[in-house]
Parts: sequence; C-alpha cells; structure tokens
Amino acid sequence: MQTKEYLQYIATKIHSTVFATVDGEGRPVTCAIDIMDYDADGLYFLTAKGKNFYDRLKANENVAFTAMKGKDTLSCVAISVQGKAKEIGPDRLPDLFRKNPYMEKIYPDVRARSALTVFKIYAGTGEWFDLSKLPVERASFSFGGAQAKETGYFVTDKCIGCKLCYAKCPQKCIDISTRPVVIQQEHCLRCGNCDAVCPARAIERR
Repeated sequence: MQTKEYLQYIATKIHSTVFATVDGEGRPVTCAIDIMDYDADGLYFLTAKGKNFYDRLKANENVAFTAMKGKDTLSCVAISVQGKAKEIGPDRLPDLFRKNPYMEKIYPDVRARSALTVFKIYAGTGEWFDLSKLPVERASFSFGGAQAKETGYFVTDKCIGCKLCYAKCPQKCIDISTRPVVIQQEHCLRCGNCDAVCPARAIERR
C-alpha cells in the first residue's frame, strides 16, 4: 500500500487509537483518541483545551499511538505511528463533525464546541503488522518528510550458510538459497531467534 492508504485505513477502518504522550515529569501517559480525518500529509484529531491531554500536546509535540483491528489476535492488523503533532485551531471542526457525526451527541451545540481545537500529526513514521496472514506481513511507511529508520535483523557477510537460523525461524522467512542468507523483512517477527542461534555471529540488529 501507499502511505496515504495506510493513513486512510487508520482514520476510516480503525479510527479509535491509544495515544501516548509525556507529562511534565517525563512519565508516559496514555489515552483513547479517535483519528477523525487524514490527507496525504498527515492525520487529524481534536481535543478540548481544558484537558490535561491538551497541555501535554502543547508542552511536547512528540506523540505515538497504536491502533488495532480484528476479532482476535490471529485476525488482527496493528498499526503503530510515531510523529509530531501541532495545533491547527478550530477552522477544521465543521468538517470533522460532518465526517464524524457521533461527535454531535458529545458536543451538541456551538457553545459546547467552543473549547475544542484540532491537531494534526504532520510528520511521522509508521509500521503495519498483519497477523491474519501466514507468514505475517510487515511494512513501514512515513509522511510529512519524516524518514523511517531501517530496523530489524540483517545477515552480514560473516554468514557461513549453516541454515540454523532458518531452522529456528518461526515464520520460515529466511531465504537460504543465497549466501549470505537473506531475512525477508516483510514477514519477520523480529523475535531474535536467528541472532541467538547463529554460530558465526553473522546477524546484526538495527
């Protein structure tokens, strides 16, 4: 999928997420936040200015959230995003209420909505993890100019071709037809079994 499709999936298919922010003492705090809209450059949500969540956002623009969809673990798609959020004000509120009509039951009139303001996650990186497929499916994406870092386990030229890593890999996502062998990152659980069993110490974690 393209980045915009991941953002669309978050806003329209999952919608409700668990956000993490940091309080004034550096402690992580979580809260449930609905992602109400998206575009090619980011994600939109709202909050009230009287909430502690608002204060944390204004003090530190770094946010993270995880969202999941599925009836159980083995049918689950999980998306995690890390990024930066900025307040863009109330101008977009009418559009968000139109696209999320349930909000009218929470804030029924203009006076009740006067404390609301909109934030945009304007730059970030994300990871898609689909446990409903075998082998599992993993993908990374970024938006707003953020650069995704390469993470996971990678095989170096020290590989001796013993294939012990493949034997211990729960997803069998290592191509052993080449030397060095190649870990298929799009299916890797990142459990570290390959690294633990490698006699040549040929696997590095990034």
